[in-house]
Amino acid sequence: MRNFEYYTPTKVIFGKDTHMQAGALLKEAGCRKALIHYGSGHAVSSGLLDEIRTSLTEAGVDFVTLGGVVANPRLSKVREGIELCRNEGVDFILAVGGGSVIDSAKAIGYGVANPWTDVWNFFLKTETPAACLPVAAIPTIAASGSEMSNSCVITNEDGWLKRGSVKSDLCRPRFALLNPRLTYTLPQYQTESGCVDILMHTMERYFVNIETMEVTDSISESLMQTVIYNARILMKEPGNYNARAEVMWAGSLSHNGLTGCGTGGGDWACHQLQHELGGLYDVAHGAGLAAIWGSWARYVYKENPERFAQFATNVFDIPCFSDFESTALAGIEAMEDFFRSIKMPVSLHELGLDLDEKEIHDLAFRCSFEDTRTIGVFKQLNMKDIEKIYLMAR
Repeated sequence: MRNFEYYTPTKVIFGKDTHMQAGALLKEAGCRKALIHYGSGHAVSSGLLDEIRTSLTEAGVDFVTLGGVVANPRLSKVREGIELCRNEGVDFILAVGGGSVIDSAKAIGYGVANPWTDVWNFFLKTETPAACLPVAAIPTIAASGSEMSNSCVITNEDGWLKRGSVKSDLCRPRFALLNPRLTYTLPQYQTESGCVDILMHTMERYFVNIETMEVTDSISESLMQTVIYNARILMKEPGNYNARAEVMWAGSLSHNGLTGCGTGGGDWACHQLQHELGGLYDVAHGAGLAAIWGSWARYVYKENPERFAQFATNVFDIPCFSDFESTALAGIEAMEDFFRSIKMPVSLHELGLDLDEKEIHDLAFRCSFEDTRTIGVFKQLNMKDIEKIYLMAR
């Protein structure tokens, strides 16, 4: 086990109608003028935006709005938000939407608070932010965990590069209002894609090649079982409040650092592989992760088959066979069977991508930063390894 630091400063208020506390909490935090940042027109048509405006108005908090955030949030929208905040004297950002909106809000916060450089430099990791405008979140999907995380991901349309920011507690939301009812109207595909994202945030930290803490493993395994169980319920009962609540809280816990305590930080290769898919082909994040996870797992599991066997036994109740490899492979297949059961893809073809070898090579070239870096820690993957995994995933 390695030493670790754990810090989760986000205040969470969980339950029905908690989003109506937004105005009072912003006033309590000293906000004079907020940017309400949101995504599609659904926030408007559902009446959610009007309810939040009313909450801020009643609390005496001034605000401006900026919508139009899309999946795989764009740098151009971030820059638009930075300019708006500067012109309007905004001192707090309230993100209303999914992980894309929250990530866009964090990036805007970085840009406003660090006027001495271009915000994209924080995603190229050539510079480190010194501050961030305070952010709060009202998630409308359980998926990214961005409402409690210390990072964000943005796509630059110039080259369609999807990159994560430097990890910093500066961008952690000051508070998050988690109302499971706000996720009721999500399409089934987005609900289940979100469940995969939650699982992957846990698995990225779980699959490491070092001695880990038993208590952290137990938390991770229980969290994965909870998401799997409730994702299946939501396939049949999309209006099940308890299942929505379990998944929403799991999403926050999966990405606030808890499941990474003592694991050395995690592997994150699958996220790096998916970032190129998301940047180039604009696929849903969770679905893209489901499409490549099995191929990654089969490519790397022999580095530590015992770890995969533990996963198989403790998450899927698969009896441990005479050799760890058989159990490991059974666990990988069980996870893919789960993905199939919630109508998630387990290949690039099922994701809607039929890529030729040249396109696969280009993905690997981009993912390896033009053959200048490796990814992953469970097994370090160079450009040739990355290309093989993409090819296996076709």
